Amino acid sequence: MEKIRAEIVDTGIELFYKTQLEIKAPAKVIFDLIADPKNHQKIDGSGMLKGELKAPDRLHLGASFGMKMKYVIPYIIKNHVVEFEENKSLAWRHLMHNVWRYELKELDPKTTLVIQTWDGRKARSKWWVSDSYKWAPRAMAKTLVRLKELAEKKVS
Repeated sequence: MEKIRAEIVDTGIELFYKTQLEIKAPAKVIFDLIADPKNHQKIDGSGMLKGELKAPDRLHLGASFGMKMKYVIPYIIKNHVVEFEENKSLAWRHLMHNVWRYELKELDPKTTLVIQTWDGRKARSKWWVSDSYKWAPRAMAKTLVRLKELAEKKVS
């Protein structure tokens, strides 16, 4: 069986990471998975996310949601949805102002290109994000592979 890998795209932009993967599922199926905070731990490729905390059933523009995390030590992070376009894009940021974004581009009714970006260019602490997020592209790629597995299972 061929190992599925997401593409890590070299953006050439400091503190801006991008991954992408084609998923054999309609954009709506994928977006519904991402818009439900209960699914974030299932798709998390970093291994840091330990569960949602005080989250709506479905994200929306302006929504806040907390996540239990662990990176060396356990902590809680609060995120705010800063972009929401049904079946097309969803982005959130936390206290440091780095932005996690998913963009969905429907290639045909049953196939969607999912692009995930992490943008630390407006982060409140550049030294913190430049040193501590070098692992992000690999984790993002793993996240997209997990998202693909969940989405394709839903439509099969």
